[in-house]
Formats: sequence, C-alpha cells, structure tokens
Amino acid sequence: MSYSVGQVAGFTGVTVRTLHYYDRTGLLSPSERSAAGYRLYNDADLARLQQILFYRELGFPIEEIRSILADPRASALDHLRGRHAQLNEQITKLQKLVEVAEQAIEVERTGVRLTPGERFDIFGEVDWDLSYATDARLKWGGSAMQWESMARAARHTKEDWRQLMAESAAWRRELIAAFEDGQTADGERAMDLAEQHRAHVERWFTPCPPDAHRRIADDYLTDPRAFAMLVPPSEQLPGLTQFLHGAIHANADRTVEG
Repeated sequence: MSYSVGQVAGFTGVTVRTLHYYDRTGLLSPSERSAAGYRLYNDADLARLQQILFYRELGFPIEEIRSILADPRASALDHLRGRHAQLNEQITKLQKLVEVAEQAIEVERTGVRLTPGERFDIFGEVDWDLSYATDARLKWGGSAMQWESMARAARHTKEDWRQLMAESAAWRRELIAAFEDGQTADGERAMDLAEQHRAHVERWFTPCPPDAHRRIADDYLTDPRAFAMLVPPSEQLPGLTQFLHGAIHANADRTVEG
C-alpha cells in the first residue's frame, strides 16, 4: 500500500515540510510515484521513517542518523550505547541543576541558604514553613524590613544559624518558664523577654522598632505557622501565644512611653 506526503504527515505527526527536507537531503526519499508523478511512500519507507523518528527522539543529529541507517547492523548498537552514556551524563547534570534551582527557590522564599539536611540538623523541630514564608513575603514584600530580613538571612552561614537557634532555644525556655510561673504579660519579666526577642530580631535579621514588633506579635496570634517557627508544637502550651503577644505589645508601649 502506498501513501501520499499529506497522508504520511497526517498519521505520523511529521510536517510536510520536514518530509520534503528528508527527501531533499536523501535521508528518506519516497520509493514510488503515482501516475500523475506525485511521490508515494510504501511500507518500507514508513519503517525507515519510524527509525528516523526513534533516533530523533533520542536526540541524534541528522548526519548520525544517516550513518546508522546506512549500515544499521554494524553501527546502531555502538551509536545507541554512546547516546545512552550521553543521556546519563545529561540526566546527572540536569539533576544537579534541579537541586540548585530548588535551593535557589527556598533561598528566595525563606532567606535560608542551607541544604535540607543542614536545615533539619540546625532547626530540629522548629518548622521553617515554606507556605508561611511565601505568604509573608507577599504580605510584607514591599517593606524595607522584609527585604532587609531576607537579605541578611541569605548571608548567614551555617554557624550563624547554629548560634541564632541556640539563642532562640534559650530564650524560649525562659519564656515558657515565665508563663508556667504565672507571670502576667504586662509584668517586668514578660516585657523583658519581649525586649530580648525584639533585640534578637534586630541582631540577626532587621531593625525592629516597636510598631514592627507589634506586627510580628499579631502574626503569632493570628497565624499558627508563624508561632510554630518560634516555638515548635511540642513545646507550645495553651495560652502561650496570647501571653507572648501581650508581652510584646506591653513592651512596645513601655518603649514608646519611655
């Protein structure tokens, strides 16, 4: 059975222009002609086209395909082995690029320039929630405070993060102890802890005036993801978020009044 150029293009998905190019270069020339002189492809031609498409899908250049088809028994296996090795090299390179891209995305979202393993080692139970970090960037992305925080976080070394998290853990223990001791949110001890938190933010991330600190406290109260980045769920106690929120606001009032 024979097929016209248009028919072959229709059921193979190869454009008429490409078929004409294959014919012109001698890669695939139709073996038959119609009574009117039109080129027709027979079953052998279609089998050759299938081979061409197979090698093209693997990324072989036209000239190499021509060489393979000229003597397939002698060269096809060697060419395929070579292409297999090249594809594996490309996969390895692409995987590395994927890892680099994923780390770049996380740096852009969170400002934390650490591998997932390093992040787990340093942060432990404290969950650096990507969804919250993304929302926070959208919410505060236009502010100088957010940009400064992201930029400084991105410059932190692994040891910086270790020190930062150690300070945070020590402060967290003091916060929980004050709460369990029944201290009031507007008492000296609670406000001093709030001031330590504000100083921590300034030391490691961005200037944090009282109004900015209030906004951070409001996020702790309204978004559990924000508070979980400060106090992991296993350490949270009923009312602790409200206690810290009240202490930060009381300290902000004290700072402004002072």
